[in-house]
Amino acid sequence: MAKKKKKKKKKKKLIKGLWSRSELSLLKKLFPNNPTAEIAAKLGRPNDAVKKKASRMRLRKSKRYLKTLGRA
Repeated sequence: MAKKKKKKKKKKKLIKGLWSRSELSLLKKLFPNNPTAEIAAKLGRPNDAVKKKASRMRLRKSKRYLKTLGRA
């Protein structure tokens, strides 16, 4: 039997460390009305990092957005 080689998916390198002003302004603009995972992908940062930063900035999802998810 021939062994199959597993193809490794290249993961996009996620940024760690300090947030730039442009990243912060984009986060502030996008967070209330967009999925956190989508924002994280745009910024190239882990989901948890985006959640924590948004929490520290006291950003919240809008009531309109939460309603679309059936959570308000």
